[in-house]
Amino acid sequence: MAGFLPFHDQNLMEMYKKICRGDFKCPQWLPPEVRKLFSRILDPNPNQRITVEKLMDNVWFKKGFKKIDTPPLSPNPKKFNLVISDVQAAFDSSSSVSSFSGWETSSEDESTTVTPNPMSPIKPNVFNAFDIISLSQGFDLSALFEQDPNQRNPSRFTTRKPANDIVSKFKQIARSESFNIQNGDGKVRLQGIKEGRKGQLGIDAEIFEITPSFHVVELNKTAGDTLEYKEFCDQELKPSLKDIVWTWQGNHQQSQQ
Repeated sequence: MAGFLPFHDQNLMEMYKKICRGDFKCPQWLPPEVRKLFSRILDPNPNQRITVEKLMDNVWFKKGFKKIDTPPLSPNPKKFNLVISDVQAAFDSSSSVSSFSGWETSSEDESTTVTPNPMSPIKPNVFNAFDIISLSQGFDLSALFEQDPNQRNPSRFTTRKPANDIVSKFKQIARSESFNIQNGDGKVRLQGIKEGRKGQLGIDAEIFEITPSFHVVELNKTAGDTLEYKEFCDQELKPSLKDIVWTWQGNHQQSQQ
């Protein structure tokens, strides 16, 4: 409505202070009832901030508002049966992780393969606006909650390839670099076969969808030595991914395609 952001400053710390104070400006052309409503929406005190119910009861908000009654969702028997089968698999002592619906497991020699349900295509996790904003270094607050700085040091890249092509690329890497692989639920898990200084190297690659033709992939070390992980990423993994990578996080130079 205003045509600009309520909180904006070139200095991030100053912008944070404005947000904490609720310091924002409204254009002169906005009517008083709208300014008052914005003040209640952007109130830094969550106990005083207007709720959704009260917002919908606001006189100005009701102008031109048409409520749409949606019918209640009927339970999907197929989905219900799928959940039951997953629960049974979880408590089956003879079942491995690969027995879960939607997961595919393959080893280096392709001797063990569990084919996923053909009705369950690869579904990457969806990035919302808050997830995208949090990718900014200025908004990354993870260091405040992690005692070990090396506890979680993810690498991210963007790609214009569909999710199936991303998974296929990781399968190629797993075969060529002696890794077992599991994929499903928007995540690819690479488990090293060779023993390293701190056991077998484990890597998770989680796929997030921004649009159907644009994805973000986040890489995390789940097991093994940190130095070996960094060497593997720099010398083997990143060069192998160059065919699908558009940009790495922090690197504004686009890959040649």
